[in-house]
Amino acid sequence: MTEQFQSNIPIYLQLVKKFKYKIVSGELEAGSKIDSVRDLAIKYEVNPNTMQRALTELERDGLVYSERTIGRFITKDKELIVKMRETIADEIIDQFIKQMESLGYSKEESIKLFLEKIEKGASK
Repeated sequence: MTEQFQSNIPIYLQLVKKFKYKIVSGELEAGSKIDSVRDLAIKYEVNPNTMQRALTELERDGLVYSERTIGRFITKDKELIVKMRETIADEIIDQFIKQMESLGYSKEESIKLFLEKIEKGASK
């Protein structure tokens, strides 16, 4: 799995973002065990120290927890996951609004374009 990382953002922060998206989308289920640091480092083709740093950050956010000798798990706190999902959605919407404003679109024009795109279906 060759990951494409941006050179201007620390890799561990990019990994944190990927994991957050996987958690809030349900791809990584609440309470599920995640692979070891070594296995994840191999999967994402990063240094194990980089992966460890990303997982430590996720632990600080409460999205991952460790159980001695058993491993790491995704939080069982579904309310926290819902809040994180809302936070991420707010950030995406804020970015959209700022970018549309920087292009000179009014709120009404932005909404119209957004709704048209939803009707057509978003391209992947």
